[in-house]
Amino acid sequence: MDPSRPIPKPPWLRRPLPPAGSARLGQRLAGEGLHTVCHQAQCPNQGECLGRGVASFLILGPVCTRGCAFCAVTPGRPAPPDPAEPARLARAVAAMGLRFVVVTSVTRDDLADGGAGHFAAVVEALARQCPGVGVELLTPDFGGDPAALATVLAARPQVLAHNLETAPRLYPWARAGADYARSLELLDRAKALAPGVLTKSGLMLGLGEEPDEVRAVLADLRAVGCDCLTLGQYLAPSPAHLPVARYLTPREFAELGDLARAMGFAQVASAPLVRSSYLAEAGYRRALDRLAAGD
Repeated sequence: MDPSRPIPKPPWLRRPLPPAGSARLGQRLAGEGLHTVCHQAQCPNQGECLGRGVASFLILGPVCTRGCAFCAVTPGRPAPPDPAEPARLARAVAAMGLRFVVVTSVTRDDLADGGAGHFAAVVEALARQCPGVGVELLTPDFGGDPAALATVLAARPQVLAHNLETAPRLYPWARAGADYARSLELLDRAKALAPGVLTKSGLMLGLGEEPDEVRAVLADLRAVGCDCLTLGQYLAPSPAHLPVARYLTPREFAELGDLARAMGFAQVASAPLVRSSYLAEAGYRRALDRLAAGD
């Protein structure tokens, strides 16, 4: 096969047409000035999730100060944070009747705190307007600033997620501007600062990582007490992004899931179309049950 040509997608990556209501919800959120990572990152599950009335919110704008070679989010110079966004997001969550919310953001290296104060304001607005709602935050690395992480955790989310994305060997190509050790340290520090908050991370597979590198990353995550894990197939958003090196089979994902559970992760989602926020509430509750049972 010509290495310059993309590998054809296997049949297990085909998705059914989205439910009729998914487009309406996406349009409604856009009309309220809210962004979803579902749309910005071209998530393959967005039709299913939006059709169920679930969305993962993207705060701090749709423009990222970094330009990871795997990511569909637009890189560039972002606008200043919108101070009204936390309250607007909380009103939308209340109107949707959600019990659990995933909130993520672009990376904002232009801000002194990396956007940590805005994350905290969102959690606080949700607590005021939607009492009892569960919150999972999927954060950038905040440049490794411990004070920024402490600000986020002081708002008391239920889950603090930060994705390692791939093996450290591939960071120079896939995650320019990121640092593997810094990301691991964030997860380690989060567990130390807030032991009651579940920590979570995720990997995209198929970027060229070797099996032993995947096992080493999982071991590193367990060494810093990471509770929850997602493993999914990398899908190139466009020909300008990093190409897919290999499509793993559903059986390979199942075997990696079994390995991760044997290593002690409280919750593992491992399948080709899994993404970090996919079925997040169900994963959170399963993790709580397993931890409570002492498994």
